[in-house]
Amino acid sequence: MAHSIAIDSKLSKKEKYLNLLPQIQALVTGETDLIANLANTAAALYEAMGFFWVGFYQVKENQLVLAPFQGPVACTRIPFTKGVCGATYRRKETIIVEDVNKFEGHIACSSATLSEIVLPAIKNGEVIFVLDVDSDKLNDFDEIDKKYLEEVIQYLVNQIQ
Repeated sequence: MAHSIAIDSKLSKKEKYLNLLPQIQALVTGETDLIANLANTAAALYEAMGFFWVGFYQVKENQLVLAPFQGPVACTRIPFTKGVCGATYRRKETIIVEDVNKFEGHIACSSATLSEIVLPAIKNGEVIFVLDVDSDKLNDFDEIDKKYLEEVIQYLVNQIQ
């Protein structure tokens, strides 16, 4: 079944999320293949929100391994001890970084990234993947992003058998 994402670029950030979330939910509901859901979700977020980079890292082989994404090429493997993604994995909580150059241990997959939000997907008490969203602007993420991206994560986790 083909879908397209329709979001008016003139809407506020909150309004964009409120319009986008039901569309993402429709994309993933009933689909149990995680990679398919991650791919469609990355594309929807990238297209609708205009993020510089949006993608997922799955927990595999005792590290975070690149999964579906949209944007410039990315780091393929991230140790649990490195970067914002690793910190999110360890803490099991969303991390918003206003200026990545001030985050100790930040991994610069792209020198154009200036701010970042990373969210964990938790199932049965364990992080199974993280959603990483990068911006080429400083301080681009806030509690609005956190709230609605956490809802996106929950949609995805709910589809996993």
